[in-house]
Amino acid sequence: MTKTQDARILAYLQTGKALDPMTALRRFGSFRLASRICTLRKRGFPIVTFRVSKGGKSWAAYWMA
Repeated sequence: MTKTQDARILAYLQTGKALDPMTALRRFGSFRLASRICTLRKRGFPIVTFRVSKGGKSWAAYWMA
């Protein structure tokens, strides 16, 4: 039995690591990380958003408080 993307993303965040959209795509096949995070937050998980900037570009990354 395979875990859902939500469950796999949650397990990853629970290890204390930050997660960004490219990592989510490579590790979990998730093209919509923000949607997965929204679902997890609605379930009560304390996930924090922070902005990452590099090379003139910026994106959201997430970690569990």
